[in-house]
Amino acid sequence: MKRDQLNELLYQALETEAGGVQVYETAIRCAVNSDLKEEWQKYLEQTRDHEQKMRMLMGTLGLDPAKETPGRQIVRHKGESLVEAMKMALKGNNPQAAQLVAAECVVNAETKDHQNWELLGQAAEKLAGAEGKALKDVCEQVEDQEDEHLYHSMGWCRELWIESLGLPAVLPPPEEEKNVKTAGEAAQAKKSRKP
Repeated sequence: MKRDQLNELLYQALETEAGGVQVYETAIRCAVNSDLKEEWQKYLEQTRDHEQKMRMLMGTLGLDPAKETPGRQIVRHKGESLVEAMKMALKGNNPQAAQLVAAECVVNAETKDHQNWELLGQAAEKLAGAEGKALKDVCEQVEDQEDEHLYHSMGWCRELWIESLGLPAVLPPPEEEKNVKTAGEAAQAKKSRKP
């Protein structure tokens, strides 16, 4: 395994979690639906916890959590762009539209976050010794929550779009009701929707 690239992934993952906190803080301001607001508040707390876990993991691996890398700067810029998009939507004086923009921004952020943890899980399988165990332990603690964040957020975004089109939406979405944790379960939940 290329250790420099694993380190880069870890720095990007930390930055994704830090940006995720800002994304959720802003998304909560955009939420109109009370169930969605409650869900995002839960995800905000979990994301704060994930950021702390990443910082501790980096210490265990001998990495400086404050170190800047070009990839980390790009991840930060993308996160800030998502926050800025939601702030622009809030200024539009259309709460439903701002909520929809926020849902899309959350899906964008969670897609990168989910991929980070998936890749870290694969790396953990190949990394030997105490470092491998530390990485594997953190991945196991976070994996199910990250799956939920992505698949539930995708369901919310879809249903909010359907609602905005004037079509019958299922809110909360079936992914939420069925407590989806995998891509297969998400596909089944989507097929099961009955507005």
